[in-house]
Amino acid sequence: MTDEKKKVNSSAIQKRLIPTYIILTIASLISVFPFYWMITAATNPTVEVATGKIGFGNYAAENFHNLLAQQDLWGSLKNSFIYSTVQTLIAMLICSLAGYGFELYHDEKKDRLFGILLLAMMVPQVATMIPLFKMMSGMKLLNTVWAFILPSISTPFLIMLFRQNSRNFPTDIMEAARIDGLSEFRIFFKMYMPVMKATYAAAAVITFMNAWNAYLWPKVVMNNNRAQTMPMMIANLAAGYSVDYGMLMMGVLFCSCPTMIIFFILQKQFAEGITGSVK
Repeated sequence: MTDEKKKVNSSAIQKRLIPTYIILTIASLISVFPFYWMITAATNPTVEVATGKIGFGNYAAENFHNLLAQQDLWGSLKNSFIYSTVQTLIAMLICSLAGYGFELYHDEKKDRLFGILLLAMMVPQVATMIPLFKMMSGMKLLNTVWAFILPSISTPFLIMLFRQNSRNFPTDIMEAARIDGLSEFRIFFKMYMPVMKATYAAAAVITFMNAWNAYLWPKVVMNNNRAQTMPMMIANLAAGYSVDYGMLMMGVLFCSCPTMIIFFILQKQFAEGITGSVK
């Protein structure tokens, strides 16, 4: 009798969840449709894309050939990958050190400094762009990887992320390590970093995606075509009186794939890092 009641309750719950499943399915299809349209548009000529065709075509090779002929695709991919990777690695190291110090060695003065640091999140990027450009120009760093990464290697958001998640770091491990004679840097690199790997994964995804998709700042400091990134290349494809939408979507597809691959690889660690999980 008990088993029958359980089956009845389970069946009733499943029936009540049917509308939820329907809504979630529709929302998922709506979310996936732009990506599907981007892929199909990359396989069609610009005329069919403009008319709203959403099926696959046989024009992908031609769009790819036109893209290679008009833009330095591989050079832009290489630049974006180098810039984004270097910025991600340096930003994670600096911001994790800052978050580690703010939380595990905090005092009243550090808390005040952290509050001032959070105020920097309210300052829009465009307000600092002219002073930063003058600094980069004065240091002769224009059209270099350093001009791209230096303004973003330390961000208040990442420092806050590491500081908040450091609250879950077991301090007993630090005290035991100090008794064993480990230096503070060895504690950080050999104990803190492995335990906080989920937070590092979340920070890596956020930083890499922001660096990869950056357009305004690279456009300001990269005035040489050999230093252009993928978003800058996409903007060049969209400029002019006539736009080849098939070729444009092929470029957008190449620009979107790296960030999607990284997110899918690290999505579990990303979710754990955002929620503050420590392992």
